[in-house]
Amino acid sequence: MMSITKLKNKQVLVTGASSGIGYETAIAFARGGANLILVDINAEGLAAAAESVRTHGVECLTFRADVADPQAMADLAQEVSESVGALDVLVNNAGVGFIGTFIETPVEIWRRLLNINLMGVVNGCSVFLPKMREAAGPRHIVNVASAAGLAPTCNMSAYAASKHAVVGLTDSLAMELAGSEVRVTVVCPGIINTPIAHASSANVGKSITREQLDRLAEFYRTKGAHPRVVGEAIVDAVLSDRGLVLVGPFARLIYNLRRVSRSLLFRVLIADSRKMGWI
Repeated sequence: MMSITKLKNKQVLVTGASSGIGYETAIAFARGGANLILVDINAEGLAAAAESVRTHGVECLTFRADVADPQAMADLAQEVSESVGALDVLVNNAGVGFIGTFIETPVEIWRRLLNINLMGVVNGCSVFLPKMREAAGPRHIVNVASAAGLAPTCNMSAYAASKHAVVGLTDSLAMELAGSEVRVTVVCPGIINTPIAHASSANVGKSITREQLDRLAEFYRTKGAHPRVVGEAIVDAVLSDRGLVLVGPFARLIYNLRRVSRSLLFRVLIADSRKMGWI
């Protein structure tokens, strides 16, 4: 089995591409000479991202689509297939967050996060994988999870659950595709300063105070890595055929602590949560 070794003229689709990790991933692939298909629900952001991608001398298509909508994703796959054929690389990146205790996380928030963060990945794989398998040559699927998919996250139970599910899904899919030319990678970024960490009334529980949010914003600003490092790590993972990517502050620490001692990991994370004023 061979992996992708060159990006020039490859067709790469990135969801959640208008900002953050998705945007930087698109730019990183464009720098390598790949053509991009950008997908997001933010039409204005998509247009700006496409302009940036095209400055690297590559082709770029944009599609406004909701990854949580199976029919919209099926329609997208049909349009992409007619435009560029089978994808070389699929990056399922789109995601949203919610900050709040489990008790104050309503069912509709759970549904929203699972529909976007998990089912968005399921939908992406479902509609693009068949043609990727049929096409000759190496192909790659990248699913963006989080360090929250490896360890508990205080006041983010729905987000952590969705990202744990993405890790499990990706590992299972990788096993099923082990004998094919389609490789699979799960990406678990640590603290990354992206728009998903920015609080708004739509993604914050009522008991979370302004002081807590200010502390969180400052933590991400001072400790968080630029999303560029994740985009570059994703490109490297495709070219080097790595199944797990741990990138950004604390990601590798969390992964290794869990392997050594689950109870030690809990003690460390609880102590950090207290310092942040979460518990």
